Amino acid sequence: MAKLPVEKMRELERRFGEIEARMSAGPAADVYVKLASEYSELQPVVTKIRDYERALAEAADLEAILSDKSVDREMRDLAEMELPEVKERIEVLERDIQVELLPKDAADEKSAILEIRAGTGGSEAALFAGDLFRMYERFAASNGWKVEVLSASDGEAGGFKEIIATISGKGVFSRLKFESGVHRVQRVPETEAGGRIHTSAATVAVLPEAEEIDIEIRPEDIRIDTMRSSGAGGQHVNTTDSAVRITHLPSGIVVTSSEKSQHQNRAKAMQVLRSRLFDMERQRADSERSADRKSQVGSGDRSERIRTYNFPQGRVTDHRINLTLYKLDRMMEGEIDEVVDALLADYQASQLAQLGEQA
Repeated sequence: MAKLPVEKMRELERRFGEIEARMSAGPAADVYVKLASEYSELQPVVTKIRDYERALAEAADLEAILSDKSVDREMRDLAEMELPEVKERIEVLERDIQVELLPKDAADEKSAILEIRAGTGGSEAALFAGDLFRMYERFAASNGWKVEVLSASDGEAGGFKEIIATISGKGVFSRLKFESGVHRVQRVPETEAGGRIHTSAATVAVLPEAEEIDIEIRPEDIRIDTMRSSGAGGQHVNTTDSAVRITHLPSGIVVTSSEKSQHQNRAKAMQVLRSRLFDMERQRADSERSADRKSQVGSGDRSERIRTYNFPQGRVTDHRINLTLYKLDRMMEGEIDEVVDALLADYQASQLAQLGEQA
C-alpha cells in the first residue's frame, strides 16, 4: 500500500478547522451554505485522520511502556496485550484514509439515466428487461431516490423492448455506475411446456445525468423530427403526433421520447442526449488516461457480460469479481447492496494497487 500523504492530511485538517471557525462566526447565508457543503465533504476523512493520529499516539505510549524496564511487569503485560489491537486499528484507518483520498469521480454525486434494452431471447428477454427495471426501481425506493420513465417500448408478452428512466438523488451514479453491461438470465419461461431452461439477456447502461453546464449542444448540430408514436401500446406509449426524435448530427446519436406533451418530449430527449454525449466524453477521457490498463470491475464496455441470474438455482454471479450469491429472489426485490458494495470495494482496491505501483 502507498504511504499516506502526511502533508495533504495536515492541509485537510487545517482547512477543516478554518471552516469550523468561519461557520461559528456567523457568515452570510450564501457563504454559510458553501462552507457547510465543504465541511460535510471533509468531515469523514478528517474524523478518520484524527482517529489515526490518536491511535499512533496510543501505540507509541504502549511501546514506550514495553521498552521501559522500570515499569512493573503487570503494566507491561497489559501493554503487550493491547498493542496488537491498536496496530490493527492503525492498519484499518490507513486503508480507510487512502480510500477517502482517492481521486473522486466528478460524476459520482450526480443523478443517473438508466437505459435497459432487451437483447437475445425474444419475449423472454423483454420480460427480463422488465424484471431488471423493477429491481432498480425498488433499489431506488429503498435509497429514497425518485424514478421517472422518460420513454419505453413495451414487449409483446410484457416487460420492455427498451426503457429509459431518470433516477434522481444524491450519489445515484456512484452506486449504480458498475451496473452497465450485459445481464444474462437462465430460467424456464412460463410459456415453455417442456420445462427447458432458456438463456436470454438484456443490456443495461447507466449514464451520469448531464446538466447544460456539463455539455454544450449547438442548435446547428441537431435535427428535431416530430412523428406519430408507434409500438405495442400500453401505459408508456402515446399515439398522437407528439413524439419527438432528436438526431445529434456530429455523433449520429438518435434519441426519441413519446410522452403526451411535445414540449415535454423535447426536454426529455435533450436530457438523454446530453447525458449520452457527456458519457461519451467521459469514456474517451478514461480510455486516453488508461489505454493500457482496464479496471478490475470491467472495461466499461456495454457489450461485456457482467452478471448471470440463474433462477432454477436461485443464484446470481457477478463475473467481474467472481462473486456468487444464493439470494436471487431478494436481489430481484431490489436488495442489491451486497453486490454494489463488493464492486465498489474491488474498484477501490484496484485504485489503491495502482497508487502503490506509482509510489
